[in-house]
Amino acid sequence: MKPSHVLARRAVNVLNRMGFFGADIRMDARTEQPSVADAAYSRLRADILGGELLPGMKLKLDALRERYDVSVNTLRETLSRLAADGLVEAEGQRGFAVMPASLADLIDITETRRLLECHAARLSVERADLEWESRLVAAYHKLSKAEELVVQDADQHADLLETYNRQFHIALISGCNSRWLLHFHGLMYDQSLRYRMLAFRVKDFPRDQSRREHKQILDAALARDLETLVTVLGTHITKGAEMYAEHEAALQGHDKVKRKVKR
Repeated sequence: MKPSHVLARRAVNVLNRMGFFGADIRMDARTEQPSVADAAYSRLRADILGGELLPGMKLKLDALRERYDVSVNTLRETLSRLAADGLVEAEGQRGFAVMPASLADLIDITETRRLLECHAARLSVERADLEWESRLVAAYHKLSKAEELVVQDADQHADLLETYNRQFHIALISGCNSRWLLHFHGLMYDQSLRYRMLAFRVKDFPRDQSRREHKQILDAALARDLETLVTVLGTHITKGAEMYAEHEAALQGHDKVKRKVKR
């Protein structure tokens, strides 16, 4: 196993290179570049999702201003947007903090994502057409190639893997024809991603299992086998919760050791 700080840094690098996570980014019409506020939003979002800013951490404006080189007003706007995303919580007069993490919260997120994604996948298969099938096959092709590259060099290609993994899941449900399903699924995907990246701090992801599941999901979708699709997809989604549960158990075990030493 790689040291936890190496895994954590890899996770942050992945998220920073991924960009805006499909968020609603407003561009400056003159430069066709993200605004200062959008750039700050993207960086803060990546740092929260990647675990660089840990759950429960106080987000002090002066420190953030130096770290991200933006004004206090821009930071207030950015933190308000992140609060709407459920990644930051406002503490009244005390300012802002990264949303705390807990196993109970992850179970809720995982179940919600599973319900949304399995339902959207079912609708996509039921309404399947050539365009949806082409998107899914193309997304899987990129994902499978990225999975092969990660086996050779995980540090160099981890960004591709996470990008194409997301694209594959989006392609799978893209035929549901419901913008609200897609919207809320995106929120839950990012929330579950944050916990997965926290779990990366203590252990690597079971990539062989994921590769098998991705192929099974593709095959079931193309075969219009709804029962197999929903079963495999549900298992695939809940794996992230199991990883974080192991992460929590590792932390609790470490705390018990520390208490014994103090005695």
